[in-house]
Order: sequence, then C-alpha cells, then structure tokens
Amino acid sequence: MASEKILNGKKEVVNEIKSKIKASQAVIFFDYRGLTDTELKELRIKLKDSGSELKVYKNTLTSLALKDLDYEMDELTGPKAMAYSEDLLSPIKVLAEYAKAHKALEIKVGILDSKVADIETINKFATIPNREGLLTMLAGGLIGIPRDLAIALNMVAEQKEN
Repeated sequence: MASEKILNGKKEVVNEIKSKIKASQAVIFFDYRGLTDTELKELRIKLKDSGSELKVYKNTLTSLALKDLDYEMDELTGPKAMAYSEDLLSPIKVLAEYAKAHKALEIKVGILDSKVADIETINKFATIPNREGLLTMLAGGLIGIPRDLAIALNMVAEQKEN
C-alpha cells in the first residue's frame, strides 16, 4: 500500500490539474509520442509565446481530475500531454500548425469553454483567423462603406458639372 506522503502528493497533482482545467478556456489533449525532446521543447516555447502552457501528467491522475469535474473522455489512453490557456484559440492554433509540420503530434480531444470538444470541433476552431486577422477583415469591411460613399458623391459631382 502506498504511503500517506505519496497519496497526498497524488492528491495535490489531481487538484492542480482540476484548477488548471477550471481556469482555462481551452484545454487540448494530444499524443506527443514520436516527437523528439528538441521538438517538444520547441512546441513548449511556441505555446508559451502564445500565452499557453504544456504539461504532461499521468493518465490516471488526469482521469481522476476529469472524473471529479464530470468530464467523460474515452480518448485518454496512452501517454497524453495537455495544452491549456485562458485564450480559447491560442493552444488550438499552435498545436494545429505544429501538427501539420510534425506528423507525430496528434490532437485527440479537448475542453473548450467548459464543454468537451471532439477533433472535428477543434479543427473548426483551428481554421478561425487569429485576432489580428479578424481585425483586418473587419477594417476591410468598414473601409468599403466610406469608399462607396466617396464614389457615389464623385459621380453626383460629375453629373452636376455636365
């Protein structure tokens, strides 16, 4: 039987996982087997630059934390890493981009805005442009209105001159 010290340590880890899941808008579980240490370190840096974090926990402890939070996930078999962030799109975009370049990385399942999301849902979120892209699209749409008004006013002015 495990000592009380070991059990308390495991309880602390389960509580840490639960608190990270509760505090995050996006939690993505992915298979990292096949990535080299250098590639995993590079992925950690990219996630950190985007405001996300990467952690690897034992599956049994992660399963206990998910069970305590009432999340049902059958996809958590084998070693999995967890990327999480307070921003909904950051970890999804970084992992999707990294998975394109590194076939060993495979996104499995996630928790998006406190709801379990399958791989199809995660892939849909990955196609959404980032904040800067959305702002550019908005600005492009808004600039069309004054441009069209200027063209119309110019046409009216030309008609009055004739």
